[in-house]
Amino acid sequence: MKHANRIRGGTIAALALVFMASLTAVRRAQAQTESVIYSFCMQNLCSDGTNPASNLIMDSQGNMYGTAVNGGTEFWGTVFKLTPGGAQTVLYNFCVVGGDSCTDGSAPVSGLVMDSAGNLYGTTRQGGAHGPLYGTVFKLSPNGTLTTLHSFNSDGIDGVNPLAGLVMDSKGNLYGTTYLGGASNAGVVYRVTPKGKETIVHSFEGGLSDGSGPANMTLVKDSQGNLYGTTAYGGTHGGGTVFKISAQGGYSILYNFGATKTDGINPEAGLTVDPKGNLYGTNISGGKYGIGTVFRVSPSGTENILHSFQNNHIDGYNCYASLIRDSQGNLYGVTYQGGANGSGVLFKISPKGVETVLHAFGSGSDGINPQGSLLLDSQGNLYGTTYFGGSGGNGAVFEVTP
Repeated sequence: MKHANRIRGGTIAALALVFMASLTAVRRAQAQTESVIYSFCMQNLCSDGTNPASNLIMDSQGNMYGTAVNGGTEFWGTVFKLTPGGAQTVLYNFCVVGGDSCTDGSAPVSGLVMDSAGNLYGTTRQGGAHGPLYGTVFKLSPNGTLTTLHSFNSDGIDGVNPLAGLVMDSKGNLYGTTYLGGASNAGVVYRVTPKGKETIVHSFEGGLSDGSGPANMTLVKDSQGNLYGTTAYGGTHGGGTVFKISAQGGYSILYNFGATKTDGINPEAGLTVDPKGNLYGTNISGGKYGIGTVFRVSPSGTENILHSFQNNHIDGYNCYASLIRDSQGNLYGVTYQGGANGSGVLFKISPKGVETVLHAFGSGSDGINPQGSLLLDSQGNLYGTTYFGGSGGNGAVFEVTP
């Protein structure tokens, strides 16, 4: 350090304590192995799809399923299957019906949910029977037959642009959110029955009294059947909200972000819930360093900040993906940017709030810019997707093993 001889011992000791504190807040990983198990755009004209933005789901045989926003034979996205050995199959190409209008839907941003018969359910951000802009809820059978359960429209009541995936109840009803639409054009929470009947559960109002803009946020359901989610904007302080929809359909706001100068704001991801009903999530803005937080909200609505992201070439930032939780209470997530290569990280948060960066994306032919939530298998392996990167440059599926 220049002019180090002018710093007395007490100052050196103080600086050392600050430095050690920063290391405690963000730790580098030890003994982690990351591998790319599939790179997109490896088939002719990217017929396998490009730019996966969603999480993966896994069946009992270890096959994984997901969506790609773009690519495929019609260039408007795909539903794909990936075997444990890394062989990819496109199960459906969007925009094969309706020409440029894509009446079957287009641009699937979110992940999938599977029922006991092996049918897959999901949403598309655009397309549908009412025009190219609004989006759909779809069902895909094991033999590849797609059924559009609902096409969104702009009638001032229905939602528009479902960016989030679905959650299914015991009766097969599907619940989700749209980013826009509804009575105030601030988004909605909706329910779609197995036969395709849609009901608006809540229409967001925005402003100071309600949230607005539920973004890349799949609802989470607790053991009592209550649903929880986030809005990126609105609420008392304008920084977004955590909301609850009771099993009986009642709507309430549990927390309004932006209550303090160091509080997080703008949650664009969904939540995860523990057995005690605590909710965990992330913000893309706010916090101690202004680039987001990891938070916990109790059932009574009390918030605790577990971690503030920092742009220090180790930690990541811009966390668009929901967190997942293991049986020991550790949280895992990914950030779209930051880390040693600037291309995002995979991180772990201990129950005490200590963050460890398990992998920094963007080295060599690695994937870059992960946007979807992680999948944790019974062996502790983590799987996910990246929007760009891989050997084809248009996204990848990766695995991180302990």
